[in-house]
Amino acid sequence: MISNSIFLGMVGPWQVAIIVVLVLLLFGGKKIPELMRGLGSGIKEFKDASKEENKEENK
Repeated sequence: MISNSIFLGMVGPWQVAIIVVLVLLLFGGKKIPELMRGLGSGIKEFKDASKEENKEENK
């Protein structure tokens, strides 16, 4: 069984380029900023929620 750390270490520049091209083909150039904005806001909400949970545990 291959662990995730080994798999992630095998991603090279060609693989990243292929992934970028596939994302552009699937979503188009105009949709990508919307997707990234949504992803960023989701990550921000997750961080805020985890900070609030830590505050509640420390009380």
